[in-house]
Formats: sequence, structure tokens, C-alpha cells
Amino acid sequence: MKRIILKVTAMILLVGLIYSCENTTKENHDHEQAEKVVKAEEHHESENNGIVLDNGKRWIANPETTAGIENMINILNSFNEKENVEAYGKLTEELKSEFTMIFEKCTMTGEAHNQLHHFLVPIKNLLETLPSSDLKQCQESFGNLNKHLAKYNEYFK
Repeated sequence: MKRIILKVTAMILLVGLIYSCENTTKENHDHEQAEKVVKAEEHHESENNGIVLDNGKRWIANPETTAGIENMINILNSFNEKENVEAYGKLTEELKSEFTMIFEKCTMTGEAHNQLHHFLVPIKNLLETLPSSDLKQCQESFGNLNKHLAKYNEYFK
């Protein structure tokens, strides 16, 4: 009788162990899949500085913000002293003036405002590196700022 009880108990434990292992494997697989999705989203967001579209559509920006970005693009386009390291200081001041205006006139709220913030942070960082005593650094920051500003219309209208 003890042998039967021992065998039945062993079978129950074995079935429980097998079921537990299958669930753990499935949970691990599900967890690994979820991690892959999160990492892919983080990678996509990091490429775009965290900016995402509004369910596939561009965010609606207030007209003053759009005008400020356009003004910054125009300032960059009219800059013709790319070989003069001192000229980048004056350029930076002009761009900072427009950048400040964007903040002063911003009336955006909610997620559109959050997304605009994601767009503006890299500009702030680039404006800090634009004036430099190293001409190559100035030119690199100029190019990066130009590329970044050109992406505005991909995310905002």
C-alpha cells in the first residue's frame, strides 16, 4: 500500500513539475518577446530622440512654434561663413533668440507638447556645441542641427 501511495505521489509531483516547466518556458518566451519589442521601440525612439507620431499622424503644433523652426532653418540656410570659426558664435546667438521665442510663444499642451519637448532637447544641446574654437566641431554641429530641424515636418504640422 505504501508503494502505491509513493508511486501516486511521485506521479503527481512529476506531472506538476512538467506542467511548471512548460509554463516557465512559455513565460520566459513571452518575457523574451516582450523585451525584444520594448528594445525595438526604444531603439526607434532613440533614433528619433524619443519622438513618436500621433497614431501614424503628425502632431498639430501652434503656428508660432512652426514659424520659429522655419526661422531657424532660414537662419542656417543664409549662413555663408562656414569657414569662419568666430561667425558660429554670432550664428548661435541668432538661433538662440528664435529658440527662446519658441518657448515663450508655445501654447501646446498634452502629448503634442511632450513630443515637441523631445524634438527641442537635441536643438538645445546642439546650440551648446555650435560655438567652438574648433572649426570642425562647429561645422559638425551646424550639419547636425540642420538635419534635425529638417525633420520637424515629419512629426509636426
